[in-house]
Amino acid sequence: MSAIYNFCAGPAMLPKPVMLKAQSELLDWNGQGVSVMELSHRDKAYIALAEKAEQDLRDLMAIPDDYHVLFMHGGGRAQFAAVVNNFLGDAGQALYLVDGSWSSIAADEAEKLVGKTHIDRLNIVNKNDDMSQVELPHLHAIKKDYRYVHYCPNETVDGIEIFDELDSPWPVVADMSSTIMSREIDVSRYGLIYAGAQKNIGPSGLCVVIVHQDLLTLPSLPQSSIMDYRLAVKHGSMYNTPPTFAWYLAAKVFEWLKEQGGVKSIAAINQQKAALLYHCIDSSDFYQSKVNVDNRSNMNVTFYLADSELEMLFLEQAKQAGLLALKGHRMVGGMRASIYNAMPLEGVQVLVDFMNAFATEHG
Repeated sequence: MSAIYNFCAGPAMLPKPVMLKAQSELLDWNGQGVSVMELSHRDKAYIALAEKAEQDLRDLMAIPDDYHVLFMHGGGRAQFAAVVNNFLGDAGQALYLVDGSWSSIAADEAEKLVGKTHIDRLNIVNKNDDMSQVELPHLHAIKKDYRYVHYCPNETVDGIEIFDELDSPWPVVADMSSTIMSREIDVSRYGLIYAGAQKNIGPSGLCVVIVHQDLLTLPSLPQSSIMDYRLAVKHGSMYNTPPTFAWYLAAKVFEWLKEQGGVKSIAAINQQKAALLYHCIDSSDFYQSKVNVDNRSNMNVTFYLADSELEMLFLEQAKQAGLLALKGHRMVGGMRASIYNAMPLEGVQVLVDFMNAFATEHG
């Protein structure tokens, strides 16, 4: 059977060595005689796994000691509400920078919980000549007392990425669901980072939260106990039964990433993958990117065919070639190749070869 390369934006592909390891341990994990899915999260063996997963993540991201690492329920969307509930009690206000669909939805969720008068939005994307470009604001010029500023460094729908870290007078809350561990960042510049697992960490249903201890002193709103960061810290992310298998797979991904040389090494590969694919797009009149060069995502490469009538044929033939899930998001159309950490360079090369051949045949 020919190799299959899955370009789905999420749930995304996992590293093959991780899947094979999980397969081999499915019925008997760690010599326990049962699957890790069947083991109590209170068992000493599982607690050791959870502690190692946290330490591996701390090592990979160089997380300072004054940050807590939490493994939470519900994916990234749950954190849209959790961030508000944990930090915007006593009439707190927040600023949401909008650079795409997910940051806009996060602002919508915040407004539902505290009302529009407590949430300010600032659109930071300009679209000139059908080309999207991010313009970061000068936050220090804004004379307001926000509890935090929220943004999404990588927007999967439009393929927009912000590579500069914010210079902010308030704590920065970042939705890094689609970019976490894809490149090095300075965690100390953030108040809170959250990331749904289903792109660069593991399967869906789990969310990693990295939060500075000072933010946990902010007044909170009444909320569900399982989304309370303070309770999660107190109980080691085990206030109630966590998604144990997702946590186990995340631990395996962290181990795999360390074996690859860590975030610095995988970032170099990610840059190489993205450059290869964008060169293919830019060197042909057959394909078009609608994102400014400085803001093109390294994780979600969006592009369009000059002749939109050929889109269905492109997708059909790509699938026949073993290239899956290349259809763009329903809100914007076109094509999207998500090339997260687990996508090997050879997968992108196969896609580029297919795209060149398709353009030659139909151009």
